Amino acid sequence: MSAELQALSDHIASSLGEAVTARDIAYGDLTLVVRGQDIVRAVTFLRDDPQCRFVSFVDICGADYPGREKRFDVVYHFLSPYLNQRIRLKVETDEVTPVPSLSGVFPAANWFEREAYDLYGILFSGHPDLRRLLTDYGFEGFPLRKDFPLTGFVEVRYDEGQGRVVYEPVKLNQEFRNFDFLSPWEGTDYVLPGDEKAKA
Repeated sequence: MSAELQALSDHIASSLGEAVTARDIAYGDLTLVVRGQDIVRAVTFLRDDPQCRFVSFVDICGADYPGREKRFDVVYHFLSPYLNQRIRLKVETDEVTPVPSLSGVFPAANWFEREAYDLYGILFSGHPDLRRLLTDYGFEGFPLRKDFPLTGFVEVRYDEGQGRVVYEPVKLNQEFRNFDFLSPWEGTDYVLPGDEKAKA
């Protein structure tokens, strides 16, 4: 299996040249890191090349690494039913550099790119309708970024008096408390039954 993947990796790397900046085989999957400006050419090659035939588009997702200069990975997954192989492509980008859209090569990429834009703020150039998909119209921020607060920025509720949904800044009605669940690591602030017999 790994020999087949290595041969496939060598074929793709030699065909795409400088477009492939890194490659790795791990856990039975081939992963290629591709330059952003070459992603459409790379995916078109993987789909059309007779030795590849990755004709099944699986998904696009994002990953956030805030410590890096290019903080986002755009991760693409494809399947070749002819080879019975999967491949993963990665493109690194930042908050302002758009990645070319794959919707012209695989129309199903449309909503996956909208999801990555909605949840991470990753931009896609050439997308026919890049707008939010899962969050509400007035939503601020990108909820899958590592720096997005766990409570969010606003809370939504239905107001009976106004007869509509209202957005308000998040407020925590209950102060954070230290709950004592008799943790053996934390101990208790009171004497447990029987401990009064122990010598101090």
